Amino acid sequence: MKTFILSSAFVLGCFNLFAQSNAEPEIRSMDTPWTTQVGDQPHQEYPRPQMTRENWINLNGHWDYTIKEKGAGLPRVFDGKILVPFAVESKLSGVGKQVGKDNELWYKREFEVSPGQREERLLMHFGAVDWEAEVFINGQSAGVHRGGYDPFYFDITEFISEGSRQEVVVRVWDPTDEGPQPRGKQVEKPRSIWYTPVTGIWQTVWLEPVPSNYITQTKNTPNFDNSSIRVAALLEGASDGLEVAVKLLAEGKEIASQAVSGTDGEVDLQIADPIHWSPENPFLYDIEVSLMDGNKVVDRVHTYSALRKISMAEDTDGIQRMMLNDEFVFQYGPLDQGWWPDGLYTAPNEEAMVYDIEKTQEMGFNMIRKHVKVEPARWYYHCDKMGMLVWQDMPNGDHGNRWESRPGIAGIGTEKDRTPESEEIFRTEWKAIMDANYNFPSIVVWVPFNEAWGQFKTAEITEWTRNHDPTRLVNSASGGNFMMEGSKITGDIMDLHNYPDAAMPDPSIYGKDQILVLGEFGGLGLPVEGHTWQEKDNWGYQSFENKDELMERYSKLIDALEPLIKKGLSAAVYTQTTDVEIEVNGLMTYDREVVKFDEKALNILHQKLYDITIYR
Repeated sequence: MKTFILSSAFVLGCFNLFAQSNAEPEIRSMDTPWTTQVGDQPHQEYPRPQMTRENWINLNGHWDYTIKEKGAGLPRVFDGKILVPFAVESKLSGVGKQVGKDNELWYKREFEVSPGQREERLLMHFGAVDWEAEVFINGQSAGVHRGGYDPFYFDITEFISEGSRQEVVVRVWDPTDEGPQPRGKQVEKPRSIWYTPVTGIWQTVWLEPVPSNYITQTKNTPNFDNSSIRVAALLEGASDGLEVAVKLLAEGKEIASQAVSGTDGEVDLQIADPIHWSPENPFLYDIEVSLMDGNKVVDRVHTYSALRKISMAEDTDGIQRMMLNDEFVFQYGPLDQGWWPDGLYTAPNEEAMVYDIEKTQEMGFNMIRKHVKVEPARWYYHCDKMGMLVWQDMPNGDHGNRWESRPGIAGIGTEKDRTPESEEIFRTEWKAIMDANYNFPSIVVWVPFNEAWGQFKTAEITEWTRNHDPTRLVNSASGGNFMMEGSKITGDIMDLHNYPDAAMPDPSIYGKDQILVLGEFGGLGLPVEGHTWQEKDNWGYQSFENKDELMERYSKLIDALEPLIKKGLSAAVYTQTTDVEIEVNGLMTYDREVVKFDEKALNILHQKLYDITIYR
C-alpha cells in the first residue's frame, strides 16, 4: 500500500529553537529548598518498589572519580570525590564538569561483603547510568550495559575476592548529542529547549544478596473485565521440585492465593469483590511471591498491582474516546520533563521528587506526560499511590529528519534513515524501558516518538509496541509525522501540538479511527526575578508581566478546551510543570520556590473539564 505522512501544527515562536551556538558550554546551577538536605548518603529509600526484598545494601554516597581520554584504560589516580547518584555535570555531584564524547568518566569505591553474603549470589544493581557503563569488580570486568534510562544489574559473585573489602570501578562513556543513542533534551551546548548534559550514574546503586535459585522479575497484568490479576514470576536457576506460591492481599488481608510449579511460574488470581484503581480511588493490591522448596521459603519478594483498564470506544457521534475503566475520563496534565537545577536528572531527595506530583495534583491535573525522560521507579510508585495517570515518552535521539509543521499535509514530513546500529539501540532500550515499568498501573499510554525527533519506521515501531504491551494505548508520534497505511493511521491516538492556543485534530477526518488529543499547548511564560536560570533572555511561547495577567490568559485557554471536549477531544497536555533552564513557561519556577498560580483557583478552574458528560 502507498504510505502517507500526516503532520500536526506547532508554532515555533519568534526565533529559531534549533539555532546553533559557538559559545563554550557553561555549567550553571540553582538551589532548591532541598539542596542543603541532601547529605552524604542521598536517596536511601529502597529503589525498586515493584519487587522488594528485605536484605539489600545502598551504595550511594561519595565515590572517587576521574575523567580520562577515551580508551586510556583503568586509571591509577583519581581526581576527587563525586556524590552518587548525581550526574557529574550537576551541582549536587560536587563536581560540575562536562565530559564529552572523547573522554570517559570513571568511578571507584570500596564495599564490604560479610561471611553470610558469601554463601549467596551477590547482585550489583544500577538504577540508571547514562550511557555506556562497564563495571569492574576487583579489576575484572563484570559486564557492559548500554542505555541511559533502564535499570540493570550484574551477578558479581565470581569476582568477589577473599577478605571482606572489595572494589568496584565503573567506566562511563556518553556521546550526548554527538551519538545516535536516546538522550532526551541533553546537548553538549545547552540552548533554547535543549539542556545540560547528564553523564554517568544518576540513579541509586545497590547490592542485593540472593539465593542460587531466585526470582528475577514479576510481571503483573490486571484483567479488569474478568476481575483478576495475572502474576508471572521469572526465575533464575529454577529446578524440578520448586514451586511458586502467590498471595494477593487487600489492605493486609489475603483474598486469593495459588501455587504452581517453578517451571510454569504464572497464576491467575480471581478477585471476588473487586476495587478499581482510578485517580479518585487509587487502590493497590499487594502481592507476595514466594519460591518454595516444599515448606521452605527459598526466596520471597513483594510487589503490587491494581485493577484498571485503559481503552478506546466510540461515543454517540462515532468519535473514538479514551476510556478509563470503561468510562470517559478527560485526561488533562502538564508536560513534565523532570529536570532539577541542582541535580539535573536526579531530584535532590524523595521529598522533592514527590513535591512535583503533589503540586500537580493540588492544581487539579489528573495526568502527567513524562516528556522524553524516564524517572526512577519510585516516581511511578508515588503516582500509583496518589492516583496520577502517566503518559510515558521514549527519550529521543538521532535527529535529522524533517518535521512538517502544517496540519493535515500528506507526504511532506520524513522519517529518519537510521543506521542498523542506531535502530538496534532504540529498539533495545525502548523494550527495556517498557519491561522495567510494565507493572506500574499509573502508566496508561506509551509514546515512542515526540514530534519528528529521530522518528523512524513509525508504523513498525508502533505496532511492535502495541503487541509487546496490549494493556496500554500507544501514541505513535506525539505532535509528529503520522504514518498511514492506506486510510488508517498507525497507533491509537492522533496527537496535535499547537502553541499557545487550544486546538484539536479534525474529528471528521481522524476521529473515527483514533483518539483525538492535544499533546502540547500553552507554554505561557512568566519570568520571576531571582528565580530564573539566567538574568536575561529567558523565554516562553507567550510571556507575561505578572501572575494576574498569566492567570487571565490561562483561563481563556481552559475556556477554549471545553467546546473541544464536546466535539471529541479526549486529552490535553499543558506545557509545562516547571521552568527548565532558560524556559520560563512552567507552572512553577525551576527552583520550585514559586508557584505561579493559585493552586486552589486552578483546581476549581479545571473541574469543568472533567464534568463534561459524553454519551456512548
